[in-house]
Amino acid sequence: MHLTILFSDLFKENRKDDIWLVDFYAPWCGHCKKLEPVWNEVGTEMRNMGSPVKVGKMDATSFSSIASEFGVRGYPTIKLLKGDLAYNYRGPRTKDDIIEFANRVAGPLIRPLPSQHMFEHVQKRHRVLFVYVGGESPLKEKYIEVASELIVYTYFFSASEDVLPEYVTLPELPAVMVFKDGTYFVYDEYEDGDLSSWINRERFQGYLHVDGFTLYELGDTGKLVAIAVIDDKNSSVEHTRLKSIIQEVARDYRDHFHRDFQFGHMDGNDYINSLLMDDLTIPTIVVLNTSNQQYFLPDRHIESTEDMVQFINNILDGTAEVSLHSGLKYIGYPK
Repeated sequence: MHLTILFSDLFKENRKDDIWLVDFYAPWCGHCKKLEPVWNEVGTEMRNMGSPVKVGKMDATSFSSIASEFGVRGYPTIKLLKGDLAYNYRGPRTKDDIIEFANRVAGPLIRPLPSQHMFEHVQKRHRVLFVYVGGESPLKEKYIEVASELIVYTYFFSASEDVLPEYVTLPELPAVMVFKDGTYFVYDEYEDGDLSSWINRERFQGYLHVDGFTLYELGDTGKLVAIAVIDDKNSSVEHTRLKSIIQEVARDYRDHFHRDFQFGHMDGNDYINSLLMDDLTIPTIVVLNTSNQQYFLPDRHIESTEDMVQFINNILDGTAEVSLHSGLKYIGYPK
C-alpha cells in the first residue's frame, strides 16, 4: 500500500508543491469502507507507474475545515488537487477509472498531435475526440479555458491542419472539432452557441449504453434522455426492434434532435423502476427530463422510426403528456 495519511496543517502548507489525489472519507461511512481496498490499489499502481501524482486520504470529520475549503459535502469525495485548482471525480469507483481520471487531469490541459501517425493512434483510443486546429487566436484561448473546466470528463487535443485525415474539410481556421460516431463535427459559434455548452453536449457518443453513472453525467448537459429499456439477453423481435429504432433516430435525425436529446438503451428495468418510482414492463421506451425530474412514456406502441420521431416532436411542442406518476428521484451519484 502506497498511501499518505494527510493531516491538516502540514498538508495545507505543502500541498501546492505536488499534485495530489485525495480520498476525503468519514470513519463511519459504509461507502468509504467499500472504497478502501480500491483506493489502496490505486495508490500502489500509481506508485509503480512512476506517476507524479501523490495518492492520499484524509479523515474529513477530523479535519473539517480543510474538507470544507475543498467543497467536500459527502463521503467519500475524491479530488485531484493541482496548484490552486481542485477537480472533483464523479465517475465509477473502480481502480482503472480513478487512475485514468488522475492521469488525464494531472497531465497537460491541451495535448498536441504532431503527426498523422499520432493522430490515428489517439483516434483509435478515444471514442470522442476534441481537437483545436490552428494557431494562436481568441478561439484557442476560449478552448483552453473550457478545457480547464471540462478536463474532468474528457481529453483535449490540438493539431495542425496537415495531420488531419484526408476526408476532413474545414470551412475556415481556426476551428474546434469533435471526432465521433465514425464522422466529425465542426463547432460553429453562430449555430452552436457557447463553446463550453457545445463541448458539454458533444462529449457523449450519439447513442449510448445507459447506466446510472451515464445518467448522472448526462444531467449536466440539460438534454432529455430517450432510452429503450430492454433485456440485452433477450433476442426477440420486440427487444431488438426498440433498440434499433432508437439507434436509427440517433443516427438519421441528429440534425433535428441532437441539441435537445441523448439516445441510448438500458439493460433491465430494476434501476429505471427505482428511479421513476414506477413499474415499467420491458421492453419499453421512456424519455427522462433530468432537469425537472419528469419523464414521458409513449401513449401507443412505438412500431417504427416514424412513431418515435412523432413522439419526440410531441414532447418538443408540448403536446406529449408528462407521465401521471412523473416524479423522478433525484439522479445522484449511484451507490
